[in-house]
Amino acid sequence: MGEAALIRAVGSFALTAAVINVIVGGGIFRMPAALSAQMGVAAPLALVAGALAIIPVALCFAAIGSRVQVTGGPYSYLSATFGSFAGFVAGALMWISNFTSSAGVAAALSVQVARLVPALAPAMPRALFLTALYAVLFALNAFGVRLGARAITVLAALKLTPLFLLAAVGVFFVDWAQVSFSPAAVPSWGALGASMALVMFAYSGMETALVPSGEVTDPARSVPRATLVAILLVVLLYLGLQIVGQGVLGARLGSSGVPVADTAAALWAPGGVLLLITACLSMTGFLMGNLLGTSRLVFALGRDGYLPQAFAKVSARHRVPLLALAVHAGLAWVLALAGNFDTLALISGGAICLVYGLVSLGAWRAQRRDLRERGTPFVLPGGALIPMIAFVAMVLIVSTLTGKEWAAIGIALVVLVAIYGGLHLRRSRRA
Repeated sequence: MGEAALIRAVGSFALTAAVINVIVGGGIFRMPAALSAQMGVAAPLALVAGALAIIPVALCFAAIGSRVQVTGGPYSYLSATFGSFAGFVAGALMWISNFTSSAGVAAALSVQVARLVPALAPAMPRALFLTALYAVLFALNAFGVRLGARAITVLAALKLTPLFLLAAVGVFFVDWAQVSFSPAAVPSWGALGASMALVMFAYSGMETALVPSGEVTDPARSVPRATLVAILLVVLLYLGLQIVGQGVLGARLGSSGVPVADTAAALWAPGGVLLLITACLSMTGFLMGNLLGTSRLVFALGRDGYLPQAFAKVSARHRVPLLALAVHAGLAWVLALAGNFDTLALISGGAICLVYGLVSLGAWRAQRRDLRERGTPFVLPGGALIPMIAFVAMVLIVSTLTGKEWAAIGIALVVLVAIYGGLHLRRSRRA
């Protein structure tokens, strides 16, 4: 039981693939249309603004992830820097973000699959598809971290090749009159602000992929390298796909239900089906990485006594936390049956921005205290400058959330804090 029971089998390449797999999930296949509808020809500016916000956050993750190397990700980072309650809040927010994002992407995947197999569109076949999907994801993760890591690497290669190819080839067919990087083209600053939660949802994922740090070889080197390489590749890919989509489809992009597939079909008719298949692979890769990473977060909460100790038990043969896997998959499955991508993505994006803000403060404190474990940690240049930029950016983004998003996040957080309080009180009585 506990951290020592886990196997360090995930190297730099597999970790980079895991980060990309979780980030390039469902968001990229819906985001171009949503941004175009909100921002018009200036939609690429939202991605640029999002990159300016996410890169400092990625640097903070690289810095603190090289210093705190136990399983848990943001939960462990904040516990090590600000104490157990701060760590629990970060872990709770991350879990809220992750099971809503998993459910949202699974719901979106069911729509993509229904485009390929119309018989799966009605409610009952859709429910059966989602049930089978989560059962398969659970089974793959239950047979060990090595199998899960290999599946993630294969899925990353299968989905990234056509996406990068579409961005690289499509740029030669762009009508640049449909694309603008001028601030004057922004419909309103309110529209830009409203688009940022969606952009951050699309860019999010590194925090989930970094949760299994207890299973990463040489974390002091692997975590910074994987985080920074993955984020830079994703920013370039997203920006390229947005520009190509707008430049090829024009105003039609904003009303497209499958914008990436429609862009590919406009360039080459069979490309539409190919990108629908790619979308399905991509979303499955996201769900795989989400379940792998988040189950280790739930494991860490059980390990440290904030959830029942049963969550910290790992299977005797494959050394994986089966109860943590089952609970996370079950929550996401229920929400996927009942919800839709658009609503769940906004809730997830808001919750993860709160986590990013906390991690940015944690990175500053860890560096200031020179907290370190194995290896030489990654040092942020400029002292507190990068963490403060990241923190302020996250505060600005969450200020655009509506009352409905805040209510959903708040209710879920209150429930988890109540569980934390109950377990803490029980431990105190036993002491």
